[in-house]
Amino acid sequence: MPAATATGIGLPDAACEKGGLSFHKIPFVMKILCIHQNFPGQYKHLAPALVQNGHQVVALTPKVKKATRWSGITVLPYRIQGSSTQGIQPLLADFETKLIRATSCYRAALTLKEKGFEPDVILAHHGWGESLFLKDVWPRARMGLYCELYHLTTDTFVAFDPEFQKSAPSSDALRIRMKNLNNRLHEEIMDAGLSPTRFQAATFPAQWRDRITVAHDGIDTDLVRPDPAARLELDDGRALTRDNEVITFINRNLEPYRGYHIFMRALPEILRRRPNAQITVIGGDEVSYGSKPPKGQTWKQIFIDEVKDQISEADWQRVHFLGRVPYERFLAMMQVSRAHVYLTYPFVLSWSLLEAMSAECAIIASGTEPVREVMTEGETGWMVDFFDGAALVDRLCALLDDPETRARLGRNARAYVRETYDLQTRCLPRHVSWVDRLATLAPRPPLD
Repeated sequence: MPAATATGIGLPDAACEKGGLSFHKIPFVMKILCIHQNFPGQYKHLAPALVQNGHQVVALTPKVKKATRWSGITVLPYRIQGSSTQGIQPLLADFETKLIRATSCYRAALTLKEKGFEPDVILAHHGWGESLFLKDVWPRARMGLYCELYHLTTDTFVAFDPEFQKSAPSSDALRIRMKNLNNRLHEEIMDAGLSPTRFQAATFPAQWRDRITVAHDGIDTDLVRPDPAARLELDDGRALTRDNEVITFINRNLEPYRGYHIFMRALPEILRRRPNAQITVIGGDEVSYGSKPPKGQTWKQIFIDEVKDQISEADWQRVHFLGRVPYERFLAMMQVSRAHVYLTYPFVLSWSLLEAMSAECAIIASGTEPVREVMTEGETGWMVDFFDGAALVDRLCALLDDPETRARLGRNARAYVRETYDLQTRCLPRHVSWVDRLATLAPRPPLD
């Protein structure tokens, strides 16, 4: 994969600015429009910071049903109008959903314009298509996009895990090209972009990269920190503390893209070799990425069923599926963790890995490219081949038997995250400065 060598709009191409950042102050109050299907999403910290700097921030999102205020931001609803066409040509199905959102958001934008709102800057996560026609409403606005991923046809992306490869690999190039249609149309109107990691920025074609700045969303390291007194309350009324041997595993949804199948297949041997371990798993039953399970099933249950006959009833009592949890419970799980397992395809890096590092966890992770960007083998964690379940078990057991190494890895991991990805001192100032610089650019008009 080509390296992301571009510097975006005059900011260094690094994870986050490492101190000494001088704000590029805009000498006027900006009107800023945020677009996100699940607002605030990636703008959770940035949007309120822009308000604190004196700017007017308005958000359009289908998440709310009526106008509301949040952290000084006017949050306005837009209603998704239309539905997918039954029997549509399969290659068009994905883009049609984005087009439905784009036209719905466009109508809401026209209403805003009629009321006199003229944004200087539009900030959008364009992955759902919503921002596609906003330059047609406000051609003089500068558009800054959250560039999460450009889909590629390389084996790393479409055939990394042969077990879950698409059923028609011969058509992968067609499917991926159509999936990127939304990306390509946005490239024409993007004035500047943000990617949270170099890995993600490097997926975008060369003509994007001189406009993409690499800057992570940031980790609140004052909140996500070790706590010797932490307690994780279990559903059965028991509580786990740092005195317990707790092995942790987290996905937004339990699925192959995040190595759930690898972890579950290793689980019988982990339980056999660690008779005192408690296994805690956070994650939902849906699909965030990749293929859906067979109809009527979930990936979570499919892999429970695959291994359940290898695990005694007594050992199953040491496995705790917590589902989706409030952030406070997630944080408690990180703080009682004795060893944390993080597995991922070469894909968007999970915030949870950096949060685990900030919580001073000792981590066993897959040695895939996005992980190698933020972790150093033997210094801030240990890595194994994504598919090598036996190595995962061996290294996990070795780590659990070595408290000095666990402590050293955890301290180093937290120090690295505080130095490189801290929200308040590194990443948020960098994002605010990026918006200020975005406002000085000559806007790219929509093309015919």
